[in-house]
This record gives sequence, structure tokens and C-alpha cells, in this order.
Amino acid sequence: MAAQLPRWVWVGAIVLACIAGMINVVGYLGFEHQALSHLTGTTSLLGAALADGDWRAIGQLWGILIAFSAGATLSGLIIQDSTLRLGRRYGVALAVESMLLLASVPLFIRQQLAGALLVAMACGLQNAMVTTYSGAVVRTTHLSGMFTDLGIGLGHALRGMPLPLRRLTLSGLIISGFLGGGILGTWLFRALHYHALLVPAVLTGLTGISYVLYRNWALLRQRRHSTPRDVRQPSSRSR
Repeated sequence: MAAQLPRWVWVGAIVLACIAGMINVVGYLGFEHQALSHLTGTTSLLGAALADGDWRAIGQLWGILIAFSAGATLSGLIIQDSTLRLGRRYGVALAVESMLLLASVPLFIRQQLAGALLVAMACGLQNAMVTTYSGAVVRTTHLSGMFTDLGIGLGHALRGMPLPLRRLTLSGLIISGFLGGGILGTWLFRALHYHALLVPAVLTGLTGISYVLYRNWALLRQRRHSTPRDVRQPSSRSR
């Protein structure tokens, strides 16, 4: 699982987890204390709103659920595969996510629901983009799976089974990235308010650019290694 993940996936997952942590804390602090990077709490709030007959909240929460799912659908349309490998259009997906975050800022400033919907769509796109690789599940916009992996690994270790260090390390790094993003997002929100979302938007765009550059470098290197070195020269002897 984690042992099969290339280094670029590890780096990308940690950076995207940090970005998601920044986005989510802005939602908690600014948009009616609502999580935007995952849907567990949103679904619970929707259940409570349905029980109370709060139609305003029902419409808002349903909108966030649909927007997140639409982002995941968009990721499927762009990438068209669930296997992480160089050559897939992750740079395009990251560029779309960056544009969604940028477009949400003026809407948030005007206190419009559409801002939250765009952010939820960006998070759905990101979460779907980094999903599976050779049977390994990676999530960057929520941490339940990462904490579960930590618990499973430690449970195996207590039974004397081999400790899956790479798997636990990946989970710990993603958790740390999300937590660090939450801390940074809090500082940014207090200083910049909704303009704080410009930082994860720029970081997402830079991540996409870095991926494209890395992909081109890796493909060029692969072509060089695949070129035969000992090309036969025509015989110089005259017949």
C-alpha cells in the first residue's frame, strides 16, 4: 500500500492536506461555523435540520453536499482514472481547484452561499483526485481514514505483528499537514478574513505547476533512459 506510493504522491498528499486544513478552518471560523472539506458533520447537521423543519438550513446543507459531489464528479471527468500515475491530468484538476477557490473569495465577502458551494466543490475535486493507488486509500480533505490506519497499525504492533512504518508515517504526515494548515488558516483568517482563501488558492496553483514541471522532467528522463545507447554504425569496410 503506502510502500508502493512514489515520492511525488507523498509530497502532493501532504501539501494538499495542508491546503484542506486551511480551507476547512476558514469555513469553521467564517461561514456559519460550517465544515467545507468533508461531509460527515454536514450530513449530521442536515439530519438535525430535517428533524427541526429548518428549511433554510436544509437548502444550504443540501447545497454543500451536492457541490462536494459535483467536484468529485468533475475530477472523474478530468482524470478519468482512479490510479495515481504520471501522465494523468492532475495539473488541470489542480488549476480548476485553484480557480474555484479564487472565485469564492468575492462571494464570501458579499456573504453569498455560492462562495461556500465553490469551496465545497473544490474540496470534492481534490478529495476525488487523490484517492487510490495500487489498493492504497489516501484522503487529503478529512482525517478519519488516516487515524483509522494509525489505530490499525498500532493494534497490529501490540499483537507482535510487523509495524507498517511507511503506512503509519504517511498517515502521520497527512494528519500533521492538515493540522498545520488549520493553524496557518486561523492566523490568516484573523489577519485577512476571507482573503485568507487566496493563500490556499495560490498554493494549489503552484502545486499544479510543480506537478506539470515534475511530470515533464520525469517523462524526459524516462525517454533518455529508454533510448538505446549502442547504436550500430554502418561498416566502414569497402566491399
